[in-house]
Amino acid sequence: METPPTCPQTECEIDVQFGQDGIARVALRGRLSMRTVADCWDKLETKLHGAKVKELEVDVRGVGFCGGAGYALLRYLNMGRMTPGAKVSVVGLAAGFQTIFEGFTARDYDAFHPRPQTSSHPLVEEAGHATRQLIVDMRDQLDFLGIVAANLPPSLVNPKRMRWPEVRHIFVLAGANAVPIVSLVSLLLGFIIAFESAQRLADFGAQIYVANTITVVMVREMGPLMTAILLAGRSASAFAAEIGTMKVNEELNALETLGLSPVRFLVIPRIVAGVLVAPLLACYSILMGVVGGALVMLGLGFSLMLILHQMAMSVQLGDLAVGIEKSVVFGIIVSGVGCWRGLQTQQGPSAVGLSTTRAVVTSLLLIILADAFFSTISYFFKQ
Repeated sequence: METPPTCPQTECEIDVQFGQDGIARVALRGRLSMRTVADCWDKLETKLHGAKVKELEVDVRGVGFCGGAGYALLRYLNMGRMTPGAKVSVVGLAAGFQTIFEGFTARDYDAFHPRPQTSSHPLVEEAGHATRQLIVDMRDQLDFLGIVAANLPPSLVNPKRMRWPEVRHIFVLAGANAVPIVSLVSLLLGFIIAFESAQRLADFGAQIYVANTITVVMVREMGPLMTAILLAGRSASAFAAEIGTMKVNEELNALETLGLSPVRFLVIPRIVAGVLVAPLLACYSILMGVVGGALVMLGLGFSLMLILHQMAMSVQLGDLAVGIEKSVVFGIIVSGVGCWRGLQTQQGPSAVGLSTTRAVVTSLLLIILADAFFSTISYFFKQ
């Protein structure tokens, strides 16, 4: 027999005895409360670990109080978790304690006990989940494009089907209110491109061609692209947040109950406004970028007439047409993706924020892909 060790809390004592033929006895005395069970549990784990026990008797006659933690310890012992393969019996429970103890079975423990992760390939699972989500998104996007394509022509042909006041309102929010940020970004972008190209062209004594560079870059590439990026940050997120909030508040269900299509009522006006505002902002961005480059050229000592001559000689109407075409496509992408992600909003406190983030990220990705496609087509078409 071993001397009964006393837990740090004097309210609980344990006595572990090992007999012959694999028979063991555990006696518990005192209070099995939340404060004392942890230490007693550790003591029992240490004493019983590795012991070859065939039968275990847990005597709780000396227990005067048993809380929830105490019942957990007794059930753990009774299921043989400390003595695998042994027959365990708990004796000495008072009538009231016995009823509560039997109310929580081993089946309940197995059902509610958290199981460790058994998968040895989390990367494969994540890749499969991402692939499945991508396929679902592509299917939803195709459905959305089909619905928009079916509702857009009738809305344009029949003025009564188009909510033109809503289009004007969105035009002001996405277009007029974006003029200050577009002006600042485009002007600074013209400054940056002009200064960077001036440093390189100075080595060849060809700084005059800074005017040509800034004009071509802004007209064909940076003007439409920067406008689209700014619209993605402002308008796509706003569209997704507005429609997502309406969906969370079940306002879209109310529209359908009234016989109104959410796509025709909410999405079509925003797409039309996006298609109209994007080319105008792109042209304004081109103008501000060219102005920024011209200011740098003036600072380098070139005359205004020479700068304007170089700019006029470097671009043609075809270059401007490419920029306008890009801005139209970018406007469709920004407004369409913002509305699409808004319609995909799920329930929950973070659903609107998640839809907004996905709208901006998806818009930027599709803008870059569309720009790469335009650049590739332009290169081979000119060849």
